Amino acid sequence: MIFINKKTKMLAPIIISLITVLFLLGYLTMLIWAAPSISLIIIGGIVLLALIGVMIAMLAERIKEIRSGEEDDLSKY
Repeated sequence: MIFINKKTKMLAPIIISLITVLFLLGYLTMLIWAAPSISLIIIGGIVLLALIGVMIAMLAERIKEIRSGEEDDLSKY
């Protein structure tokens, strides 16, 4: 079996989270640039920033799970 340490297990969630946050920031930039009204920019901006916040919170939770040694979430059930 291949030896995988905790830092290696954290790499995939970090990369996926970074890609997702960059995608959402790009979408927010396009929304600001092309939106027809300020209300659409405000509402869309709030939603996109909330999604970015949730993504960061989920990443922090996943890193905490990996550090505590609980790699498999299905073991709880």
